[in-house]
Amino acid sequence: MSTHQARLDYFRQSADLSKKYLDFSMAFRMDKTLAVLIDIRASQLNGCAFCLDMHVKQAKMHGERELRLHHVAIWRESPLFTPKERAALAWTELLTRIPAEGVSDAAYVEVSEHFPPEELSELTWRVAAINGWNRMNVAVRNVPGSADKMFGLDKAGLN
Repeated sequence: MSTHQARLDYFRQSADLSKKYLDFSMAFRMDKTLAVLIDIRASQLNGCAFCLDMHVKQAKMHGERELRLHHVAIWRESPLFTPKERAALAWTELLTRIPAEGVSDAAYVEVSEHFPPEELSELTWRVAAINGWNRMNVAVRNVPGSADKMFGLDKAGLN
């Protein structure tokens, strides 16, 4: 574990905003397996060690298989993901690294084949939420594992 400390405690400095954003992030109804795959992939792309650490632990606690966790980074080549999970991971990558030309109609049609409008809306909000958390935690350099006890992640057995 790193010995550095976070630059800023945004939960303390902006307690009301932090709580509201956390409440928003906890309001999703989507399947926990899918949600954590989205969170892991966005966190990988954004280089957010704090969030990646957290969401891998959550995935283990929800019973996710270890090999699938290792394969999130190579999901395109891996046979371990369903077509719906692949569509969600592609959408996550697209919205995390929005290309200069924006989101193509083809990409929208592709994800829409797996997610009806209500689910696609929630998926899109989920990607927005994790990207926000990633940006906050990268900016303040939150230490991976530093909130394990607070979120019950110490029970994941991944110390």
